[in-house]
Amino acid sequence: MAVIGAFSGAAQAEEKIQVLSTQELVNVCKLPASPESRSFCIGYTTSVYDTYLMTRHPQRAKPFICVKQPAPQRDTVIAEFVKWAGENPQTADKPAAGVVLGFLAARFPCGKK
Repeated sequence: MAVIGAFSGAAQAEEKIQVLSTQELVNVCKLPASPESRSFCIGYTTSVYDTYLMTRHPQRAKPFICVKQPAPQRDTVIAEFVKWAGENPQTADKPAAGVVLGFLAARFPCGKK
């Protein structure tokens, strides 16, 4: 049984975890979207940004995304992302979360202090 358990663990360790590509996210976020697609798109993009906010340690990592208030509407930013991704086809097969962060950094850069 120990051999089976070790083999199973090794197989799981080698399993490639599929991540959402930028093109897959763009396909879901294109308007007009179904209520399900819109909900997924908003949930995914908001989660990426919220994770950035919650995991960046302010004393150790300078911010690279600075959204000035009042912030633009979410649908506006998502539409800008879809357009930007279309203009940057080299991002299509990249993991969506990293590309979303790169887009946000370009769209909402932090000024020099």
